[in-house]
Amino acid sequence: MSIERLQKVIAQGGVASRRAAEALITGGRVRVNGRVVTELGTKVDPSRDHVDVDGKRLLAERLVYLVMHKPRLVVSTLSDPEGRPTVKDLLKGIRARVVPVGRLDFHTSGVLLFTNDGELTHGLLHPKKAVPKTYVVKVTGEMSEADLARWRAGVQLDDGITRAAEVTLLRHEAGKTWMEVTLFEGRNQQIRRMGEATGFPVMRLARQSFAGVTIEGLRPGAVRPLTHDELTAMREHWGVPRRVSWASTGAAALTPSRERRAPSVAERAKAKHAPAKHGPAKHGPAKHGPAKHATAKHAPGRADQAAPAGRARAGRPAERRSEVDRAPRDRGPRRSGR
Repeated sequence: MSIERLQKVIAQGGVASRRAAEALITGGRVRVNGRVVTELGTKVDPSRDHVDVDGKRLLAERLVYLVMHKPRLVVSTLSDPEGRPTVKDLLKGIRARVVPVGRLDFHTSGVLLFTNDGELTHGLLHPKKAVPKTYVVKVTGEMSEADLARWRAGVQLDDGITRAAEVTLLRHEAGKTWMEVTLFEGRNQQIRRMGEATGFPVMRLARQSFAGVTIEGLRPGAVRPLTHDELTAMREHWGVPRRVSWASTGAAALTPSRERRAPSVAERAKAKHAPAKHGPAKHGPAKHGPAKHATAKHAPGRADQAAPAGRARAGRPAERRSEVDRAPRDRGPRRSGR
């Protein structure tokens, strides 16, 4: 694992935010390999160094990667001084401490990634990576092919000309223009500013994909973990995340801490036969003479046949197990004399 700043490791461990972690360090409440560290900027290797906060060993938090379909009229920060709804309100079921990768403005909906992997956040937002972000845009006015070409080539803004973009006309509708725009940079409110600069104010804006991750099938406000394939493709194109595993898909952040395990066939067979040992016997002759000997042969026969079935079939899926439970019971050998 790479060497990281101590305050970053503490923040990733879910103990506190990075700023609060700095206060813990300067306050003498953090030890590295048994020694108190008070200097900010100290670097540690989370895979080798032992970090203790207030006497408790810090365990590195599992890396989590999520995508949210951010609704309109929601702030894409974890807090808002104006008291507006924030994306934090939509992350109440998430146990990991995650932050948004970039932002979407208050009136924009669509793909918003979340993670506790600072390296991935930096990798996807770095200008040199040119990670694509695709939007569906509705503007006032009917744009001509020349207008679209201007957007493709670059629009002069107050902070410089925009990088070349991919622009596809979708349709003209009642004096409005719908188009799909893919950007390869991340300036603040870039598309809205491009609309103002070219005389086509943006009316609606929705991000459809970011780094190849889409919101297909995800309702507004919903969150899902990134799939193994999405993370693998992301790593192949932009080098992050460094490792991809089941745990890193984020599923662990969404599932309950304890899962109920379905009983095995042998356990259910044992539960079914257990009542037969108590209370009145179902077979009257079992209490008397020769019939007792016959019943003795019969009972072990049922148990002996149930146990091997449980061992042989325990590895099969639950739906196959239920078929075993519903199978007719063996009635044992016929009694002599019939």
